Amino acid sequence: MNIGEAARASGVSAKMIRYYEQTGLIPPAGRTAAGYRDYSHSDVHMLRFIRRARDLGFSVSEINELLNLWRDQGRQSADVKRIARAHIEDLYRKIDNLKEMADTLQTLVDSCSGDHRPDCPILAGLEKPEGEPSASVRKRTGGIDRLMQ
Repeated sequence: MNIGEAARASGVSAKMIRYYEQTGLIPPAGRTAAGYRDYSHSDVHMLRFIRRARDLGFSVSEINELLNLWRDQGRQSADVKRIARAHIEDLYRKIDNLKEMADTLQTLVDSCSGDHRPDCPILAGLEKPEGEPSASVRKRTGGIDRLMQ
């Protein structure tokens, strides 16, 4: 099948398929006599594997490791589990960072009256260097909201 058909069958765009080939994540596709890429059903199966791994947030580097393990029938499941656990820890770190960002922004929004005056604690908070709260901005510390003085 050509690249368009492989893209539709796998859910991976033709552009990404070319990128995966270029970076060596997948082997170059066979070519027809006319020079067009020619994908097999096993190629599509591999592309679906990659798509599912990307949907779960694995990096290209992690997917490369997973593909190598997937192809290796002598693999140890402990190696696969190690990669998945490390990814889970990374996801939880990202969740914690996003929650902290949302909490900080919520604190700034809560401190803004949102009226006709030009004073804006949100803008004041954004112009401060990281870790330096403005005087009127609340800061979450140890789970307790306090008004910074």
